[in-house]
Amino acid sequence: MISNFTHSESVIYSQIEQAAAIGQRCFAILFDPEEVTEEALIKQIEDLPDYTTHLFVGGSTATEAQTQLTVREIKKKTDLPVVLFPGDHNQITAEADALLFLSLISGENPEYLIRQQIKSVQKLKDSTLEIIPTGYILIDGGVETAVQRVSKTEPLAQDDIEHIVAVALAGQYSGKKLLYLEAGSGAVNPVSVAVIKAVKQYISIPLIVGGGIRTREQLQRAYEAGADLVVVGTAFENGNFRT
Repeated sequence: MISNFTHSESVIYSQIEQAAAIGQRCFAILFDPEEVTEEALIKQIEDLPDYTTHLFVGGSTATEAQTQLTVREIKKKTDLPVVLFPGDHNQITAEADALLFLSLISGENPEYLIRQQIKSVQKLKDSTLEIIPTGYILIDGGVETAVQRVSKTEPLAQDDIEHIVAVALAGQYSGKKLLYLEAGSGAVNPVSVAVIKAVKQYISIPLIVGGGIRTREQLQRAYEAGADLVVVGTAFENGNFRT
């Protein structure tokens, strides 16, 4: 795994793409601005695994102020690239390094397919954030998640692999630079090895996998199945994956 990245404007996606091309594995910790206190954040930054390559910041209902404060505090304590993973257009701050410009392509709610993206334009058009078009695919993790409730969309069944692959390819064909398979925060079941393998077999852009990964064994299985970048949030908050 890569222990660290150097980064500057407009290079974070290239780093992920280059790492995927040579089989180097990326690992991100997700911080939810609603859940993190300054004291806890200091401790969590100190306990980051040495193979962490990115820090994601975002939550389903966090405010702009919470997001900005979390990014600001993180950047005081580490040089790792900070990538916004927004639940809506309010969770954007120019103090981060990059933004996953998410489109929930697994659902049919236009609010999260394009309307939230339009609402974000005024903040983004004059910012220096690196904007990375990302196809976001919600996979059934065995429990109703915050993403499902907020977006009012149904996750895709894990056994409907042919449909999941079709959605992933539609995302790639429409110009997404990343695809993100998400079981959701607190998922009982992570995205299955079969789903990851099938999607990876057909796409030619980097693949992110997150949700429900609680152990290093599950992390390793996701990588072996084809994940280029794995995201862990709740498990890290609960003390797993600490140094």
